[in-house]
Amino acid sequence: MLLNSVIIVLREVLEASLLISILLALSGVLGISRRWIVWSLGFGLIGAIIYSFGVTVISDWFDGVGQEVTSAVMQILIYLLLLALTFLVLQKHGVHQLFDKLTILVMAATVALAFVREGFEILVYIYGFSNELPRFMSILTGAVIGASIGISIGALIYYFVRSLSYWQSLLVGLALLALVAAGMLSQAVLLLIQADWLPSQLPIWDSSGWLSETSVTGQLLYALIGYEATPGALQAAFYFGGLMLLIVVAIATKLRRQRG
Repeated sequence: MLLNSVIIVLREVLEASLLISILLALSGVLGISRRWIVWSLGFGLIGAIIYSFGVTVISDWFDGVGQEVTSAVMQILIYLLLLALTFLVLQKHGVHQLFDKLTILVMAATVALAFVREGFEILVYIYGFSNELPRFMSILTGAVIGASIGISIGALIYYFVRSLSYWQSLLVGLALLALVAAGMLSQAVLLLIQADWLPSQLPIWDSSGWLSETSVTGQLLYALIGYEATPGALQAAFYFGGLMLLIVVAIATKLRRQRG
């Protein structure tokens, strides 16, 4: 139970931790105040608590697949927010006050949504064992260990991005966000397949023998690039399509700014 708890919580915390660390690093690079993280996490925590209390009602939506659909919608919204953030960062990056405010708003909304989704999963998982004290303590210990590993990796990513030069930090930060965003889109597709809103498909490859999704490396790649050992064609199409759209937006915005 301890090891399972570490893996489950690590998987949830790592994704949010990477997203938060990259956005905080970009805020520092752009000279934007990072105070938004406080109220963003506050709203995210409140949202996660409300979501966890209402999970029974939400699960009954859409003929019993409300939780999958709701989670998929949040993933898609995060992808769209990161798409908008790519445009904002490359369009003005700290020059115009309005763009700075919009950038802060998009960053805060992204983190709040990610925190709601990941926080809800952790709260529901831990609460499920609250009536079994011996197992609950093991689960709680594993959750603390998993969360600590996830936060530590996020901190390493933050200091890595901040250690680079200005343009290198922007490039690496946006590239990492593009990978995270594409992974979010792929996960949303998987959830909609599980909800029977999209057709299920056979895997186009199986890399579980080479790299298990439950390993620490697998968890890191899952959070960073949406690693899936057995993806279907639809998942792969949305992943690479979403990644290409982000790259096109970044290139087009950069060229437009240079011409302006």
